[in-house]
Amino acid sequence: MHDDFEFSTDPARLDLDRVHTWLADESYWAMGRSRAALEAAVAASRNYGVYDIASGAQLAYARVITDGVTFAWLCDVFVDAEARGRGIGVALIGQIMASLEPLGLRRIGLTTADAHGLYERFGFRPLDQPEQWMARMAPITTD
Repeated sequence: MHDDFEFSTDPARLDLDRVHTWLADESYWAMGRSRAALEAAVAASRNYGVYDIASGAQLAYARVITDGVTFAWLCDVFVDAEARGRGIGVALIGQIMASLEPLGLRRIGLTTADAHGLYERFGFRPLDQPEQWMARMAPITTD
């Protein structure tokens, strides 16, 4: 990584207030996610953070859901708006892929609306047979 930031997989180090704000208020995919839902997701996932060495502030977050043997889902990738353009996203995904490599996973999936070029650097590509994939979505509620 760069000399001014560091990577960590320690979930105790996460700034959950900051991560919750990023996801619930600033992301397009997790808008409105509750703090309780975030905490449950963090507890059930492999978590990754990037931190400013000088201040200790968290600059980025991502998590991976996996069985550790055959499949993983990369999600909730977020780089703080003020930290973008410094290579943090590239470094984060590179570190995540390096941490998953020893598992020998057959497939790592993700969805993205705006960062295809980033993920292509690490071997992600559109599905060969998208018609074989399906998803079950929960109904949207207005509470």
